[in-house]
Amino acid sequence: MDALNQYVSESSDNESDNGCQMQSQTKSQKKYAQPVVRQYTVDTAPEIGGYTGPEQTALSFYVRPGQREIRHNLAYEVLAQPLVGPADNEGAFISKINPNATSGRAELQAVDEMVFRQQERMFRQQGTAYDPSIDAQGSGKLVIGAGPTRGAVANNRGLRRKSKGDSSVIHGEGAYQGPWAGYEGETRGQATGPTAEQLAEYEQRVAQLTGDTGAPEGSAAAAKSEKTKGSKPKGGAYLDGQEERTLLHAQSERDYQGRTYMHVPTELRQVEPGEQSCFVPKRMIKEWKSAHAGGVSAIRFIPGSGHLLLSSGMDGLVKIFDAHSSLALQRTYVGHSKAVRDISFAPDGNTFLSSSYDSHTKLWDTETGQCRQRFAVKGKKVPYVARFYPEDPNIFLVGQSDKKIVQWDIRANEVVQEYDQHLGAINSLTFIDSNRRFISTSDDKSMRVWEFGIPVVIKLVADPSMHSVPAVALHPNQKWLVGQSMDNRVVVYSAGDRIKPHKRKEFSGHLTAGFACQPSFSPDGKFLTSGDSEGQVWCWDWQSSRVVKKWKAHDKVTICTAWHPRETSRVATCSWDGTIKYWD
Repeated sequence: MDALNQYVSESSDNESDNGCQMQSQTKSQKKYAQPVVRQYTVDTAPEIGGYTGPEQTALSFYVRPGQREIRHNLAYEVLAQPLVGPADNEGAFISKINPNATSGRAELQAVDEMVFRQQERMFRQQGTAYDPSIDAQGSGKLVIGAGPTRGAVANNRGLRRKSKGDSSVIHGEGAYQGPWAGYEGETRGQATGPTAEQLAEYEQRVAQLTGDTGAPEGSAAAAKSEKTKGSKPKGGAYLDGQEERTLLHAQSERDYQGRTYMHVPTELRQVEPGEQSCFVPKRMIKEWKSAHAGGVSAIRFIPGSGHLLLSSGMDGLVKIFDAHSSLALQRTYVGHSKAVRDISFAPDGNTFLSSSYDSHTKLWDTETGQCRQRFAVKGKKVPYVARFYPEDPNIFLVGQSDKKIVQWDIRANEVVQEYDQHLGAINSLTFIDSNRRFISTSDDKSMRVWEFGIPVVIKLVADPSMHSVPAVALHPNQKWLVGQSMDNRVVVYSAGDRIKPHKRKEFSGHLTAGFACQPSFSPDGKFLTSGDSEGQVWCWDWQSSRVVKKWKAHDKVTICTAWHPRETSRVATCSWDGTIKYWD
C-alpha cells in the first residue's frame, strides 16, 4: 500500500523514474500518441478502524496522537476513539520506525502500470485491493481492514433502513413511514438542547434573581415572593425598570489631596505612547479572581494614561480597576439585566458606553458611576458593539444584530443616521483615515468601508474563501488593520487609501474558530498578541510574523488581550473562566 500512496503523491514528471519495468514501458510507448487520461482524486489508504455501515460514516476521520489543530468539526466519538497503529511485541504503539516521511516510513516498490490501474479501480469501486508487497496473482490476499468506499456510503449502500411501518397506523409506535423512513443509527429529527436538570437549574437561578418562585397565588411561597419583590436583588443583579446604581469599593472617594482615581499619576505623564521599545511580558503580577460571574467579555484601558482598566462580564456588571499602583477594584456599575457584550471609552475617558443583550446601550460617568443616558433598541434587537466618534464625543455608532449600524446623537437622544447594507449581524467598528471613514465587519463574511455620515458603501471587501472577522485591531501607525478570522488566522489589511488584504503577511498557530478573541498591538507596534480557545496567549513579531512567545494564561478561552498604552511590557488578559490577569 505504501507504493500505491507514493504513486499518487508523485508528479507526472517523475513517473518515469519509478522502477525498471515502468521505464521500459515508457520508452516503448514514446513513439505512440499519449491517450488523454482522466485524473481522479484517489485515496488509496484503507480504512483501518474496522467499522462498516453507519459506524464507518461517523468515524470517517482520524486524529493522530499529539495533534493540536483540527480543521474540521468532528464528533465526540471520533475524538475519543482508541489509538490505532503499528505495535511492537509488547503491544506498545510504535511512533517512529526509522521514519523517512512525515507519517512514518515509505518504501519504494515497482508496480506494473496495468496492475496498478486495475487495483485502483477495484479499490475505488469495492473498497478492497491486493497487497502490492506480495504476489498479487498467487496468494490473493486482500488488504486487511478495507471497507466500503466513500461513494458506497454516500449512496446509502451498506446502511440498513428502518421499517416502513404499518399503513393502517397513523400516529404512535409503528406508524407508517413509507419511503421517508430513515436509516438505523441516524440522529436526524431528534430533539437537542439542555437537559431537564439544566433547565431546572436555570429556572431556579432566574427565580432567585427575579423573586418569582412560580408558586400558586395565595400560597405561603407566593406571599413570601410578593413581600420581597420590592427589595434589591441579591448578588448585584439588576432588573429592567429599576434605577441604575453604583458601588464604590475604595475606602474613600478622594485622597488627602482631594483627587479621585481619575487622577493620572505623574510618572505616566512623562512618557508618550510608543516612545519606548516594548518587551514581551514574563510573569503575572496580579490576578483578579472571580472578577465576573459567568465569564469576562471585554477589557479596555482608559485612553491616554492607561492607569485604569474597565471590564464587562456575563453577570451584567461593569467594573473598573486600578492598573498602576494599588491594582484594586475601584467601582462597580450596575445597570444591565443581561450579559454585557461590549464596552467603549470616550476619547477623553470621562465617560464610557456599555452594550448589553438586554437591548440597551447606556452612557456612564467613569468617575461618579452615574448613568447619564439610556439608549434603547426597538424590538428584540441586540447592540453588539458601540464606538464613539473620535472627533465628536456627542456622537457614537452602534452595530446591531438586525444588520444595521445606527448613529446616535447624545444631545438629541435620537438616531440621526442608519447604515444598512450588511447581510448579517455587525461585529466590529473601526475608524480609519484620520477618522473620516470607518470599517465594519459582519457575520456575512465581509468588510465594508463607509464615509462617516454617508450611508453608502465606498468599498466592499469580500471573497468566497473569506471567513467571518468578528474582532479587529488597528496598528499604532494607522496604516494596517488586523482581524481575527474564523479559520484560525489573524489576517492583515491595509488601512490607507486602498483597503486590500496583505496576502503575504498573516499570523497563525492558535485555535480561535468560533471565538471572537480580541487581538491587541503593543504601543510601539512591534508585537501582536491574541488569545485562543485553549486559554493561551500568543505573541507574534509584527515584521517577521513569527511566534515570539506563547504561554498558558487561563483555564478557558482567552477572549481578550490588551496592551498597556504607556507601560512597555504590561498586558492584561481576560477569560470566560471569570478571571482577569495582569502580566509584566
